[in-house]
Amino acid sequence: MPSRRLRHVTRLRKLVADRSGAAIPEFALAVPIWLMLLMGVLDLGQLAYAKSVLNGAVQDAARSSSLETADTAVADDKVERMVSTIAPHASLTASRLSYYDFADIGRPEAWNDADSDGICNNGETYTDENGNGQWDADIGGTGNGGANDVVLYTVTITYERLFKMPFLPGSKERSITATAVKKNQPYANQDGYGSEADSCD
Repeated sequence: MPSRRLRHVTRLRKLVADRSGAAIPEFALAVPIWLMLLMGVLDLGQLAYAKSVLNGAVQDAARSSSLETADTAVADDKVERMVSTIAPHASLTASRLSYYDFADIGRPEAWNDADSDGICNNGETYTDENGNGQWDADIGGTGNGGANDVVLYTVTITYERLFKMPFLPGSKERSITATAVKKNQPYANQDGYGSEADSCD
């Protein structure tokens, strides 16, 4: 009887000590985690590279758009071509705002803010500096401006991520924005801001 018990204990010890086949479940547990990490690293690598390419392309396009012979459509196409090498089928939106000087970027048109609410309303008077017939919270005119104008060029691309993870929100697409500010060459006399006064509704 004791020898039978001893045999059972010995077998149990051997079974507990037996590690053959343990690698299979360990591998099954480790592989998904490793693959997720690998996909994350590749996705972040694509993001970093796309940002770098986009920034370089936007700077180059803004520089070429500052010439008298500038063709903004050609410049935008060049940005799209450069970005498509790292983010195929990316959709691109580009905008240009022109200003008289660097200090004007993002500033509103001058107005009499009688009620101090930061908005031109209630019959307050304003100066139509950009000549578009309305008060603007940003004085910038749309387009590439004219000679000696400062242009704020902004490009946003939206592309499909390398690895889409349906259980994560916003995992299918990613958007990146790059901006460049350049001063157009002084190939002519620069137009000044308008001085007509009007009132807001």
